[in-house]
Amino acid sequence: MKALFIGGTGIISTAITRLLAGSEDWELYLLNRGSRNEELPERVQTIQADINDEETVARLLAVHSFDVVADFIAFEPAQLERDYRLFKGKTRQFIFISSASAYQTPLSDYRVNEGTPLSNPYWEYSRNKIACEDYLMRLYREEGFPVTIVRPSHTYDERFIPMGVHGNRGSWQVAKRMLEHKPVLIHGDGTSLWTMTHSRDFAQGFVGLMGNLHAIGEAVGITSDETVTWNQIYGILADSLNVPLKAVHVSSEFLADCWDGDLRGGLLGDKANSVVFDNSKLKRLVPGFTAGIRLDQGMRETVKHILAHPELQEEDPEFDAWCDRVIAALGKAKKEILENRG
Repeated sequence: MKALFIGGTGIISTAITRLLAGSEDWELYLLNRGSRNEELPERVQTIQADINDEETVARLLAVHSFDVVADFIAFEPAQLERDYRLFKGKTRQFIFISSASAYQTPLSDYRVNEGTPLSNPYWEYSRNKIACEDYLMRLYREEGFPVTIVRPSHTYDERFIPMGVHGNRGSWQVAKRMLEHKPVLIHGDGTSLWTMTHSRDFAQGFVGLMGNLHAIGEAVGITSDETVTWNQIYGILADSLNVPLKAVHVSSEFLADCWDGDLRGGLLGDKANSVVFDNSKLKRLVPGFTAGIRLDQGMRETVKHILAHPELQEEDPEFDAWCDRVIAALGKAKKEILENRG
């Protein structure tokens, strides 16, 4: 079978690319600009182009048709309108990667499945994903366009430490603060429930949906079944670094209001809410699927890899200084209240 990935080198898609490259059942093409293709497996073929250059892409794909096309880098309906023009009649299945953050926020029930309503007033990213889903499902209903929607949650790999509160340059600075025995910020009281999914586990579920006729017209979540608290998540990172955890718990609303950036969407619109995912639908569509990598196992692997690759240790002085200011302000407020009580 023949597949085309638009993108194919991100946190989610890299693991799928590697898995398919080792399969004799799939012939895999990646369409991207080629900026991260140097580490691709040998059997993967590339079509170098910018997907936004629709005329060039249409010309390059004129001789191709595919069993599966998956777009990993579509975020707005206009991008999917372009995909529809490019791939109508050229693929037997079109997979769109949406997001579990599209689910109702705040939730009326912390247990989440594909029937949970879609609504997120806090995060434009999530609202755009919802609009993308609406557009594609309308194409499926009205024209039979063979759509499958996939909803990942917080997915990580060996290059990325999954954290709740971090700056614009990624989460390494949180680990660096731990290594320097500095306190780290945990949103809320740290007891809300969350799910982390390793990209290799995600890949197993995703590949099981590829070419799966029962997945056409369906939206499917792919996550781990493991549920952890944020206190446990930060504790696992500290254990992986072999350092004590020095946690400072701060209201999610306070953090979102104080950060000069889009922390409100990713925090209030996603990570601050307790979620427990029901993967029954995925397991029905992909019999035998199991997310087998526990967070403590995956985190140790990620930390080991990043410590061995200094190029992945991107520091974030702005976020580091902000953490210090927030912690100092809380300490000052506490001191003043204690001194003036009674």
